[in-house]
Amino acid sequence: MARTVREWPEVIFAPRARGGSGRARRTVDSMSVTIGRVYDDVPPGVTRVLVDRLWPRGIRKGDPRIGQWCKEVAPSSDLRQWYHHDPAKHDEFTRRYRDELGSGEQAAALACIRQLAEHGDVELVTATKDPAISEVPIIVEEL
Repeated sequence: MARTVREWPEVIFAPRARGGSGRARRTVDSMSVTIGRVYDDVPPGVTRVLVDRLWPRGIRKGDPRIGQWCKEVAPSSDLRQWYHHDPAKHDEFTRRYRDELGSGEQAAALACIRQLAEHGDVELVTATKDPAISEVPIIVEEL
C-alpha cells in the first residue's frame, strides 16, 4: 500500500514505501527528535521512548527496541478509543489531544521528554501501523 508523505510544521515523515527511512526528524534549538515504529531497528546513539498507552503486541518486556516507556504522555483511553485511528477524525483528535497535553500527568510527561531531547537525540516510537496519523507527530510539535 503506497502512502503519501505527510508534512507538519518542521516535521516530515518519509514512509519506507517511498524510499524514505520511515522516520520523521525535527531539530529545534539543538534538540533532535525522530518518529519511528517500535518494530524498527534501533538507530545508534538514540534514546527511544515508547509513547503508546498500551504495550505493543508481540514485544516482550525488556526488548531493547523499546528503551523507555512513557505511557503517561499518550492520549487518554477515552480519546484513544473514540479516535481509533480514523483519518476523518484526525483534526478533532489533534485539537482534543493538545488540550490534554496542556495539563496534568501528560504535561509533566511531555516536560520529561523535552528534557531528554535537550540532552541528546530522542526517537519517539509507536506500535501503530501509520505513525503519521498517530499522537506522535502532535507530541513532536508540542516539544
